[in-house]
Amino acid sequence: MTLPFSAQDFLELFGRYNAAVWPAQLVLYGIAALIVVLVVQQERPRLVLVLLATLWLWSGLAYHLVFFSAINPIAPLFGIMFVAQAVILLWVARGRAAGAPVAQHQLLAVHAGKVLVAYALIGYPLLGYLAGHQYPETPTFGAPCPTTIFTLGVLLWARCELSWWIVAIPVAWTIIGTSAALQLSVPQDFGLAIAGLTSLFVLAYGGTRRLATRS
Repeated sequence: MTLPFSAQDFLELFGRYNAAVWPAQLVLYGIAALIVVLVVQQERPRLVLVLLATLWLWSGLAYHLVFFSAINPIAPLFGIMFVAQAVILLWVARGRAAGAPVAQHQLLAVHAGKVLVAYALIGYPLLGYLAGHQYPETPTFGAPCPTTIFTLGVLLWARCELSWWIVAIPVAWTIIGTSAALQLSVPQDFGLAIAGLTSLFVLAYGGTRRLATRS
């Protein structure tokens, strides 16, 4: 895949994006923190999914459609994908509860989810800083790639029953984002590949326990 923009164009775009939306980044981190608290406490799982949907709406509308479309002609398509994923998460939030015991391989998936969440919130910006990406010209939380890693991590950690239609768009983005990261020298986005492969592994071995829908 040949990109219609350079690495410099990409980082400069984030400079404009971060300057324009500030302090939305703090709000997005606040949403992520609330999600983590709810998952740890195993409370209000429907709200967890609604909050994840909010992150995908932000990425699709605020980032892809408003900003990324200035340098990438297919960004509107990406925006539609992210909005569609938000709709899927909202639909899943309407699901019924189930409560099967957690098997050992499922516990491994839960721990993998915790690692992915920690990476999306802490490791991702730290690795970007070490790679020389100085704020504001750096991807921040709420952008598509950290949002995708975070979402897959939360779904695993919260023991949400994974199915192909729930993770199809996030996994597709792990492929798109990893390909772009190789060309743009954005090493923090390589975490996408790990998130995607982990999710596919869990799918192949029966998924995790369905996220209970107590509210």
